[in-house]
Amino acid sequence: MTEILDERGLSCPQPVLDTLKALPSVQGGKLSVLVDTEAARENVARAAESKGWQLASVEEKDGEYTLHLVKNA
Repeated sequence: MTEILDERGLSCPQPVLDTLKALPSVQGGKLSVLVDTEAARENVARAAESKGWQLASVEEKDGEYTLHLVKNA
């Protein structure tokens, strides 16, 4: 099951900090992060990748982004 972290409405660096805090406790190795700025999208993806996670996909709808992260094996 994929866990969801809703960071919409928060300014950077808060979405990055919250994502980094959540990663170690994610069960099942899948996390979806919702953000509403391009900067947050890029920064969250970069931060997660630095911790051994992969950006599997990004969905964009009406200026909001869903980042689908998976833990590298």
